[in-house]
Amino acid sequence: MTPEHHCCSRDAAAPVDHHMHDGASPVHGAAHHTHDDGRLAGAEEVVRISCVRHTYEDGTSVHLCGLDFVAHRGARVAVLGPNGAGKTTMLFHILGLLTPEEGEVRVFGVEPSAEWTSIRRRIGVVLQNVDEQLLAPTVIDDVAFSPRQYGLPEAEALDRAHAALAMLGIEHLASRVPHNLSGGEKRKVALAGALVMDPELLVLDEPFEGLDPTSRAGLLGLLDTLARDRDMTIVLTTHDIDTVPEFADYAYVLAPGGTIALYGTPAELFASADVLAEGNIRPPILAELFARLRERDPSAPAPALSVAEAVDALEAWKGCAG
Repeated sequence: MTPEHHCCSRDAAAPVDHHMHDGASPVHGAAHHTHDDGRLAGAEEVVRISCVRHTYEDGTSVHLCGLDFVAHRGARVAVLGPNGAGKTTMLFHILGLLTPEEGEVRVFGVEPSAEWTSIRRRIGVVLQNVDEQLLAPTVIDDVAFSPRQYGLPEAEALDRAHAALAMLGIEHLASRVPHNLSGGEKRKVALAGALVMDPELLVLDEPFEGLDPTSRAGLLGLLDTLARDRDMTIVLTTHDIDTVPEFADYAYVLAPGGTIALYGTPAELFASADVLAEGNIRPPILAELFARLRERDPSAPAPALSVAEAVDALEAWKGCAG
């Protein structure tokens, strides 16, 4: 749903416990960088966070610094980090729910906390606690909430809501009561509400939580389609490390305290096992497997991040060995 459709106020972010770390370890680029692979070359900048600090009421400080966080049009960007590293604080700044004490946040070229009304229709969001976003008596009414709030004719609001439910494969839930749904179904309904206005920027906090393997694969396919076919920018946080190579064009790693410590493609990030370990982040299981193989045999292939890549690499290696 669009960000106004949830219970969070601008000061509702819960404090987190962390300590400040200095320095950053960029894998790719420096503090100012662009996504330069073929599909994203020259793409418009949608989000930029530059050395932002926020202090909560209990005195806890989050300093999102080290590298600039940048997301371009059509990019799929993952944000990784241990609990308390500031991932939700980052998302809340993007959504204008928090105002930085220092540093700069730009979304579509404006400061979101100051000019939220000018950009809110262009942004969809699903927060981690989806129960805070599901407010209507039925699923169809919940998904139609934003179109109605924006004054669209009722027929168009319902058409958009049904189309969003169909996109997620959950039209059969239209008449259900949201709070009677399973956790995975609730997350899909919230995502339908986030997509109903066809946003240019989609912000997702732990979107794979509670999804079964089939639903997870379906969501990955949908996000890929939205980014490639609609040029939608997608920024998500996740603890599902094995999803990152399947989803992300680029990823950022936050260290405790909010330091943006690492940036690069999934392959680049997961080759930096030492930096990931400092952030209590394990590589995807395939990357870890290939790293262990290379420890035992230097001739083993470089880490693969998908099953298909792993099969090809191992077959080629076996052929060389034979």
